[in-house]
Amino acid sequence: MNDNLLIGFIAVTAGAVLLQAGIMVALYLSVRKSTAKMEALATQVTTKTLPTIETVQSLLVELRPKIEVLSTNIAESSSLVRNQLGRIDVTLTDALDRTRLQVIRADELLNRTMDKVEETSEMVHKTVVSPLRQVNGLMAAISTGVEVFLGQKRRHPRNGGGAQDEMFI
Repeated sequence: MNDNLLIGFIAVTAGAVLLQAGIMVALYLSVRKSTAKMEALATQVTTKTLPTIETVQSLLVELRPKIEVLSTNIAESSSLVRNQLGRIDVTLTDALDRTRLQVIRADELLNRTMDKVEETSEMVHKTVVSPLRQVNGLMAAISTGVEVFLGQKRRHPRNGGGAQDEMFI
């Protein structure tokens, strides 16, 4: 019985080894097929993308100096603009300061002029208008006095309204 059992185990082991060999051959064929597909795909990628990559690289090589010049120009332009804005700020500040000073001067001139006009008006009033009123009053008094002295003016009117007229005036 031991011999039969040993032959059975050997047969089962041989079957298992053959099964494993079959699986290994199937795996080998499957990997070989996948490798062929991968190689074909890699070839397609290489043929289609490498020219694009080379084109992009050549464009970058061509554009690099232009991009460097452009960035240099932008940096210089921003520096120039900053300097010009600084100059404009200084100029505008100076113009505003001068304008303020001129407005202050004009205000002072206007105030002095108005003061002079008021002083002149008061002086004219004191030297011309007041004496003229006094002379006018004196002339009226002299005229009335002369009229009364010469008798041209009546002291008592006939109808009695004269006294009221004189008071009304």
